[in-house]
Amino acid sequence: MWEQAKSPELRRYCDLVASALSKLAGTTIMAQTALEEARIADGLLPGHAAPRVLEGRALASLGRLGEAFTALSDAKAIDRHALDDAGSLLVWARVLARTGHPDQAWPAYRKLLPLAVALSSADRACAAIEAGLVAIALGPSAIDDAVAALRDGMRLAQDDAEAVAVLGLALALDRRGDVDEARALLADRVHGDPRAALATGRAKELTAVAQSERAALAAVAFEVTDMAGARMAWQEYLSAAPDGPWAGGVRLRLATVGAKRPAGRRSR
Repeated sequence: MWEQAKSPELRRYCDLVASALSKLAGTTIMAQTALEEARIADGLLPGHAAPRVLEGRALASLGRLGEAFTALSDAKAIDRHALDDAGSLLVWARVLARTGHPDQAWPAYRKLLPLAVALSSADRACAAIEAGLVAIALGPSAIDDAVAALRDGMRLAQDDAEAVAVLGLALALDRRGDVDEARALLADRVHGDPRAALATGRAKELTAVAQSERAALAAVAFEVTDMAGARMAWQEYLSAAPDGPWAGGVRLRLATVGAKRPAGRRSR
């Protein structure tokens, strides 16, 4: 209080930071107003990490991901712990994944998951699902982590997010070689065209962290009911990720799709 009394700018700065943070929390996000307040705070007392964190979070909510990446990177450069709270870390992981930095996104998600208890139940589910999808896209080295994250995501998720978690877990199990378990999960939990489940707004948000895997999610489900649909989806996957870690296995898979695959066969 004494420091604020001596420095009116500090008091105004603190009020702006608190106000911007409150506008980025809860179910109603006022991102544009938060962005303006964060930038005013930064102008009052330049060189602090908090306004840049809030600016980055607001920009991410507004869909301005490139600017969000710059702002959040600046915050980390000022203070390496600036993004260590669960809310900021979730935004940072998403921004990394959606701006083409998957190798950095996965460590951010991995750091986030033990802290996710501080998030809302919906955000906890989304964090686990997104982490699993990012891990799948990295290749065989992270597939066990993908299975674990997606199991947790499926347990936590509801409605549209649950469908993505089921498809993601089935794909991860299949790629790990647990084909029978993947097929059983799909037979029990997926009914109808998987593309419909992936076309909802929530599903598009979740799969945006690993867009090349969206076609693979549909393909693995189609293999249970529609081999022609599976072939088309796998071809779409190869168009999106021709040099990805799973591309070679998918090409082999396309050569034999339609034939019964032996139980337990690895599909990489």
